[in-house]
Amino acid sequence: MDVPAGAHWSELSDEDLLDLRFCDLGLKIQGTPLEASVLELYSELDAHDIRLHPSVYLGDEWFSPEGVPAIAVPFYLADVRLGALEQKMMGEVEGGGGPADTMRFLRHECGHAVCHAFGLAEHREWRAVFGSPAREYHDHYRYQPYSRNFVRHLENWYAQSHPEEDFAETFSLWLTPGIDWKALYEGWPALRKLEFVDRLMRGLAGKPPIVGKGRKPYDVRRLRSRLRTHYERRRRLYAEESPEFFDADLRRIFVDKPAAPSGVPASRLLRRERAAILDTVPYWTRERKFTVERLLRQLTARSDALKLCVPRDAERAKMNLAAYLSALVSNYSFTGRLKRKA
Repeated sequence: MDVPAGAHWSELSDEDLLDLRFCDLGLKIQGTPLEASVLELYSELDAHDIRLHPSVYLGDEWFSPEGVPAIAVPFYLADVRLGALEQKMMGEVEGGGGPADTMRFLRHECGHAVCHAFGLAEHREWRAVFGSPAREYHDHYRYQPYSRNFVRHLENWYAQSHPEEDFAETFSLWLTPGIDWKALYEGWPALRKLEFVDRLMRGLAGKPPIVGKGRKPYDVRRLRSRLRTHYERRRRLYAEESPEFFDADLRRIFVDKPAAPSGVPASRLLRRERAAILDTVPYWTRERKFTVERLLRQLTARSDALKLCVPRDAERAKMNLAAYLSALVSNYSFTGRLKRKA
């Protein structure tokens, strides 16, 4: 689709905006709040005499290219209109909660970039502390919420997902100004990792990186795919194929229409409680809002299909619903599936 003459793509409807290609948006970091965040990151590295300023560019999501000392920042952080579209399509905006939130993600990806620049994962001691980088990545991993073997920085106990993420999270916390990590992690096994990163970075002070440049994949300036295709792919990635809903469980929470004294449809309660559910369930389960919202939509549709209604004790039904959703979502976080075992 072409933008009408004299108009800017930010004035388009969501449907029309989704039909544009990334390369048509003309996005850049310069002149946006991201520019100040990048300069802040460089200043933090300079304070430790780390001779690396990772190249930062706009990509389709947060990542550091394999083996390259660079950082891709998601395109939607370059414009508030695109941030609003991301919120609508995915239910959240990673790194979009203000400058401090953006810096958390930047420092994390910088950990990967530093690892790439100095070939750290090849060192025997690095592997002894964090594990083998050859371990397979998984979208879903079994984490231990109360483990003290890992630092806590990004959501979802991300340090537990892979040795390279463990290093990036540890580095990120170490780099953050104003954090007394020695006191914060006193008595934790994770302190050994922070102390190792501290020794490692002191040893690298003033030294040039062994890798300086590399390919920057998914640079939005050259990305010809459309936003619609991008979101369709991402939504498929986080969605489950036709999950089977639990009619028996829903009937334990709600009642059949003939037995309902009020006749209030269960779907009405689900829609009314949507905002509260999307605030609380993702907070306590650390799962993406998109996953919770998708599950809620499907439960709502299933309740309509079964013609279920709110029971006499509506407050108890709401409590049971919240517990049920949390159980399903927690199971999804651990196993990658919403379906419970019989």
